Amino acid sequence: MASSHPTPVSPAPAAGAAVVEIAQDETLTGEAVALDVQPVGFFLRIVGALIDLVVSVLVLIAGSFLAGWLLQSGVVDAAALPIVSVVLVVTVLVVVPTAVETLSRGRSLGKLAVGGRIVRLDGGTSGFRQALIRAVAGVFEIWFTLGTVAALVGIFTPRAQRLGDLLAGTASERTRTRPLPSPAPGLPAGLEDWARSADVSRLPDRLGARVGQFVRTADALDPASRLRVATGLAEAVAPYVAPRPPVDAETLVRAVAAVRRDREYRALVWERERAASLTADR
Repeated sequence: MASSHPTPVSPAPAAGAAVVEIAQDETLTGEAVALDVQPVGFFLRIVGALIDLVVSVLVLIAGSFLAGWLLQSGVVDAAALPIVSVVLVVTVLVVVPTAVETLSRGRSLGKLAVGGRIVRLDGGTSGFRQALIRAVAGVFEIWFTLGTVAALVGIFTPRAQRLGDLLAGTASERTRTRPLPSPAPGLPAGLEDWARSADVSRLPDRLGARVGQFVRTADALDPASRLRVATGLAEAVAPYVAPRPPVDAETLVRAVAAVRRDREYRALVWERERAASLTADR
């Protein structure tokens, strides 16, 4: 699992200092700190956009029926029908999306369904200016071209950004995170100092899952099977642990499981707090 701790980036590395490269799809704050946040995927963005599109079409149809009823009732003169039509289209395609994204801080019905939110590229909350630019660009890339331009641009951008996102400096971030796991298994006594500096980040996920399963079921195994499984796991885990503590096989496996699970737990807590902070005023 990738680390979710912020990674500071130096603008000009000093002599002997390590250079930290920032990938194109990372989120950089105004203080040049890279945030490990998860963007909404291309297909989920399409699903969210289709939901918003259907809602907009339904509102447009409802508005058309209302305009027709006002015309038949004599409330609106026939000469004003073109003006009413333009106002209706602009309201549905620009005003409503802008107001919804601004008031909900980057959310809409479609984004709510797929667990996404529009944010600035520095991770901050999207505001009125960004929402307006996205809505105006959406008239062309979504409505006039039936979403073709938005889809083509989204395919070739790292975070599935559409043209409006590129113009507004925004992207869609995932706000729906995995449930937090249960508390981590206890660290074997005497390994507290080792756990603070141990490196288990290179442990493959599949092997980590086997280690976790063993820790959960070890007490139910007979002693011979327990020793055999622990020994095999310890041999598989050892190349990915640095430094390796001078303990027996089962203690090593339990220690690695505890450290790995504790760090994943902290990472998920940080990710959830990061997602919650997007709703706060900045």
